[in-house]
Amino acid sequence: MKIQHLPIGARFEFEGQIFVKTGPMTAASEAGGQRIIPRYATLRSLEAPVPEKTSKSGALDRARVMAAFAAYDRICSGLVDEASRPQLEAARQGFLAALK
Repeated sequence: MKIQHLPIGARFEFEGQIFVKTGPMTAASEAGGQRIIPRYATLRSLEAPVPEKTSKSGALDRARVMAAFAAYDRICSGLVDEASRPQLEAARQGFLAALK
């Protein structure tokens, strides 16, 4: 499987490490850090394939938004110090409340 075939938030293995796709060609390692994944790289998906649904209305798929946000939140949690965690949690709760 290639990076362009995975949705944002998908988990995959590359060169013996586990990653979460965070952008069109970027991924966050579960061990920490960001990495550009080359288009030619062959990846092993760690999730069941999710069929892409084409929406003509331009509406976002809730599951994709939540998966992307979860990946983003994991990365942010690893980057902030203990003193900043309450602010990060408040921002997280505000985001989730706005989706309801």
